[in-house]
Amino acid sequence: MGNMTLEDVNNMYLDVLKEIGNIGAGNATTAIANMLGIKIDMNVPNIKLMEVSQLGTAVGAEDQTIVGIFLEVQNDIDGSMMFLLDIPSARYLVNKLMMTDAPDDEPFGELELSALKEIGNIIAGSYLSALSSMTNLVIAPSIPYIAVDMAASILSVPAIEFGLQGDNALLIQTEICAEVAIDGYFILMPEQGSYEKILTSLGISI
Repeated sequence: MGNMTLEDVNNMYLDVLKEIGNIGAGNATTAIANMLGIKIDMNVPNIKLMEVSQLGTAVGAEDQTIVGIFLEVQNDIDGSMMFLLDIPSARYLVNKLMMTDAPDDEPFGELELSALKEIGNIIAGSYLSALSSMTNLVIAPSIPYIAVDMAASILSVPAIEFGLQGDNALLIQTEICAEVAIDGYFILMPEQGSYEKILTSLGISI
């Protein structure tokens, strides 16, 4: 069933994906709280399957400048994933982590970008750990890449690459409530051949 797309999955699969999203978001919130040494809460994440072509508008205006952290997914399943933050959220996290007080409009320096990559790495690892635990698959992220640019620009490269293999992605929108509301978007884009592995591992007939 190598041509499987997300349209082919049933409601049970979507429910499992939502549960993975919930667990991953909870894990990520705990990891960020421990990293920053603050108490934070998380609203129930909004999880949906959607066309890759619509991702640019799903995370806000296409001309809005955001931070994008991109990783490849390897081992038992292959694909790519992204974690997106708006600038105020990214600046808040960096300021907390580095104990600085830079304004939102100040460009990120190299050390700050490195800190954001580490934050993205931890958050991505939280989601992949949830998926790995539920499927018993070995799933590992690559070294993260980071970009600060317009949403349309950041999403164009993975959209083009993924468009060669599929049309849809799993989008998880999470709001973390700290001193400010931190809006983050997690996007998982497995390659086509990985859907069958995930479904089989979850015990879902295909």
